[in-house]
Amino acid sequence: MTMLNKLPDIRRPVTIGLTPRPTATHCDDCGARHVGLCEVLSDEELAGLSRFAQHITLPAGSVFIEEGEPANFVYNVNSGFIRLFKSLPDGRRHIIGFAGPGYFLGLAGSANIVSAETMEPVRLCRFTRAAMAQIFAEFPQLERKLLEVTIHELVLGQQQMLLLGRKTAMERIASFLLSWAAREALCAEGRLPRPGARLKLPISRTDLADHLGLTIETVSRSLSTLKRDGLIGIPNMREILLLRPQALSDIAEAAS
Repeated sequence: MTMLNKLPDIRRPVTIGLTPRPTATHCDDCGARHVGLCEVLSDEELAGLSRFAQHITLPAGSVFIEEGEPANFVYNVNSGFIRLFKSLPDGRRHIIGFAGPGYFLGLAGSANIVSAETMEPVRLCRFTRAAMAQIFAEFPQLERKLLEVTIHELVLGQQQMLLLGRKTAMERIASFLLSWAAREALCAEGRLPRPGARLKLPISRTDLADHLGLTIETVSRSLSTLKRDGLIGIPNMREILLLRPQALSDIAEAAS
């Protein structure tokens, strides 16, 4: 049974802390400097990009992008994690993904196709859509990088369809852990992380269940089984030790 969470009737107001437009020094200290779109820019080009941006800070639990609302802004995540979800008419929601440092949000079209909520305190750079058109004209390498990112996201979407449509609960959990390891750069593309790699997982069991179309009980039971069999370790609720990555990969690929 798919785990779908009920949205509260009253969402927490978004309190945005604004700081002056970022400088080149600010970009150097940004957690997204060497990931995502910004990695293709030189320090001098970043200084040019920074004049278009406004830095904002949001507390945990802030819904700052609303599905169906006009997409007036584009956001680059500097630090922290965000859950992306779609709402159903009866108030339930399904988490379709997570965004961390380096992710650009709000580029899909004139209206937002998903909602975004901060999972922890988050820092972002915000751009108007008009500014993004000027940015792409001034920095064409950003537009080329965006095409690469879009293609990658399409591949991930296809993998998610397979994960939800054909894989068992254990296969979904194993697939997710390995995909998150690749996302966190614990291994090169197409390779497995080293045995014992420490995976930071800033996601609650509830969010993981929702994302994978499972119940919380099934997620907890599957993780306990993987731990009992020596495939993973769970030192705390926010970390997973990948003790036997090859065995996880064998489970993940069983339905492929």
